[in-house]
Amino acid sequence: MINNVVIAFLLRNPDGSDMSFMDLFLAGKQIMWPILLLSFVMITVVIERLIFIMRENATREPEVVEKMLENVERGDVEAALAIGKKSKDFLAKIVVYSLMNRDSSMSTAFVRASGHELARFQQGMATLDTCITAAPYLGLLGTVTGMMRTFGSLTGDIGAAAGQITGGVAEALIATMCGLAIAIAGLFPFNYVNARAEVAKQEVADVSHALELLMKKSESAAR
Repeated sequence: MINNVVIAFLLRNPDGSDMSFMDLFLAGKQIMWPILLLSFVMITVVIERLIFIMRENATREPEVVEKMLENVERGDVEAALAIGKKSKDFLAKIVVYSLMNRDSSMSTAFVRASGHELARFQQGMATLDTCITAAPYLGLLGTVTGMMRTFGSLTGDIGAAAGQITGGVAEALIATMCGLAIAIAGLFPFNYVNARAEVAKQEVADVSHALELLMKKSESAAR
């Protein structure tokens, strides 16, 4: 019987109308505020990351990087630099910075430039990971507070306290639902953005190996 009352409470207002989002939010009590804040933070980070990825995809010029490596292979580093400086491709920027510092330490310059570029792909990931991890815990905290409210109402006349009992159970269920919903919703963009960062790391590693081999080949040919 209590289960039926709880379900009716979740789906209907006392006057019989469907519960709106605001009604559900208010029924979830105080724990809904940090959950709402967490959802706003997560949405902001997801939108920013997706915009960043779209911008990076728009500036990709793999043919420019290939031409730069071809010029390096021929020993024409200046031509490679001239081509790369016109590009906004993050790989081209890394190669340009590395070639410009080839007389001192090209490998160190490559590590520094690649670290700077890859850091841009990782921005916001820690925040997004925290939101996904914290959301279910906040939902669980709402479950605990809701059940505490329910058990606190199980004194005296249970019939008279039916509203408080169902309110506590509803608080527990709504908080759990919202926490899980946020975590699940954030998991998909997190994995997508993380996969894009891994692809960028692989591309940087490939360019690093190619540049090192071609530079050695060019130096050997010059001798």
